[in-house]
Amino acid sequence: MDDPETRVTLMITVIAGAAAVRSATAVADARDTARAFLEGLRQPAVAPDAADTVVLVVSELVPHALRHGGGRCTLELTAHPDAIEVAVHDGSRHPPRMRTPDLNGGTGGFGWPMVNRLAHTTTVTRRASGGKTVSACLAR
Repeated sequence: MDDPETRVTLMITVIAGAAAVRSATAVADARDTARAFLEGLRQPAVAPDAADTVVLVVSELVPHALRHGGGRCTLELTAHPDAIEVAVHDGSRHPPRMRTPDLNGGTGGFGWPMVNRLAHTTTVTRRASGGKTVSACLAR
């Protein structure tokens, strides 16, 4: 990986009650935080298309972590010299899974395949303290 001095990391905890998980407030806050983090990076700055991709991945991972992790998750953004890492920690031990997208019933199935296509790498790590971390490394 890279030298720790070349990394910039931001961690925020996102908490939402059941109603907020269904609304977009907590996810919008996570997106705004990600965008502000990316806009603050220099040397090198993040290209606009790359920033949009990072925000899209945050928009996918955070609501699932809130829904399946009991309404609480932590979003961790790390800027590496050539990549942005999006990591979401939640309390659920169940990893995301690939499934056939539902083209008619609206039950989803598009998000995890999309994240895997957009990211250079994705990982799911079980945490010793319980729960898991879902990470995606994206081009800077």
